[in-house]
Amino acid sequence: MDTNGKYRVLIVDDEPDICDILSYNLTKEGYSVGTANSAEEALSCKPASFDLILLDVMMGKISGFRLASMLKEDPATASIPIIFLTAKDTEDDTVTGLEIGADDYITKPFSIREVLARVQVVLRRYEKTPEETLSFKGLVMNPVRKSLSVDGKNVDLTRIEFEILHLLLSSPGTVFSRQDLIAAVWPKDVEILDRTVDVNITRLRKKLAPYSACIHTRSGYGYYLGE
Repeated sequence: MDTNGKYRVLIVDDEPDICDILSYNLTKEGYSVGTANSAEEALSCKPASFDLILLDVMMGKISGFRLASMLKEDPATASIPIIFLTAKDTEDDTVTGLEIGADDYITKPFSIREVLARVQVVLRRYEKTPEETLSFKGLVMNPVRKSLSVDGKNVDLTRIEFEILHLLLSSPGTVFSRQDLIAAVWPKDVEILDRTVDVNITRLRKKLAPYSACIHTRSGYGYYLGE
């Protein structure tokens, strides 16, 4: 939301007329709206600051499907709901969009009332997900938005690093063995060496400065978060 408590919606479509029409009607309904006419422009609009993205599929160099995949792979934007707006309406296209992680799929031509209704439904769905944070000293993690701040500054973590820290933050003082971490964080069908865990812990500690020392090693047992 913006500083006035309005939901922020980003419209990404290579047809300026569609952006203008949607922007006008969403603004009229009380939303704070941003627009972009390409995936490249959308990426420069700080997509992590928006609450929902209306995304066209058929665009220039980077398609809507590709942009959605990029956003879902980035911890900072992975939890932002996406509604596809597209003229493509085959079953395969719909399935592709939903498999990427889209929350809804509206085919063109569409009615403004339908778009407004779908936007409202998706945002309501996300309202039901509590955005509880986990904190320890200057570390603040939002598990829903997949974000971490250190002394108020956002820090980018890989998915593995984020999941390791999430586990440690969820239970400070609890010692997790390497096998505990492997079982909780890595895919079940991938063989992971203990050394891989140690390497990720080392990288994570560097990113958490000045709180690197809060991840302790209990020799012969594993790792834990503590003073």
